[in-house]
Amino acid sequence: MWEVMMWPVMACVLLPGLLVYLGLHVVRRGIIFIDIAMAQMASLGVCFAVMKHMDPSGPVTFWISLGFTVLAAALFAFTGKRSGEVPQEAIIGISYVVAAAASVILLSFSTEGDEQIKNMLIGNILLVTKEEIFRTLALFVGVGIFHWLARKKFMQLSFSPKEAAATGMRVKLWDFLFYATFGLVVTSFVQIVGVLLVFTYLIVPATCGILVAKRFGVRLAIGVALSLIGGVSGLVISFYQDLPSGAAIVCVFGVLLLLVGSISACLNRK
Repeated sequence: MWEVMMWPVMACVLLPGLLVYLGLHVVRRGIIFIDIAMAQMASLGVCFAVMKHMDPSGPVTFWISLGFTVLAAALFAFTGKRSGEVPQEAIIGISYVVAAAASVILLSFSTEGDEQIKNMLIGNILLVTKEEIFRTLALFVGVGIFHWLARKKFMQLSFSPKEAAATGMRVKLWDFLFYATFGLVVTSFVQIVGVLLVFTYLIVPATCGILVAKRFGVRLAIGVALSLIGGVSGLVISFYQDLPSGAAIVCVFGVLLLLVGSISACLNRK
């Protein structure tokens, strides 16, 4: 088992921490589906590269995918819910649907379109390599350092948006920086695990942390711990039961969310 699962397990141990942190911001902002929309935009870039007969895991494909994601970041930053009567969730949902439909159209020009659609949704974490893991980890560390340096602005935008606007902060610019770095993380991770796992890692651990804790640091610690448990457990189950690894991990996270939700409900009743 260890020979097959060593690097997938390492991916589940080393990479999800930053996703949990970003997920806490996303849940607090009330834009839950922005991660799956951004992941779908990244996948749209990959589909465009596949249509042009490029290597799906090559550097050119990555930059094309990142370009699509940055465009989405600009869209979401400058059409935020602070301006206009249309909820931002509507813009996000429309973007996701259009990107998904466009991905299917692009893949219809490829002889391996059906397989690419499957990989786009659930990925294939079993094929991750040591080089991909450490390259992605280095990227995540860089994004993490940037967020640490700008943590006061990002925290204020997520948790006290009215105060941020009142202080004269350039809200749209900082929103764009948040979404752009968020998109960079999503683009790099979606090529490894697919759209569904990106959404799962961003939302489920963060939601579990919010259910049982009040402080941001405690929520982050709980989310990281659950992401480790869910990822590694899903891989082990998929190995012994001969199941698709990505789908198994998503289902394990679903069970963890039910357990944490039940515990939280019991504690609140008491």
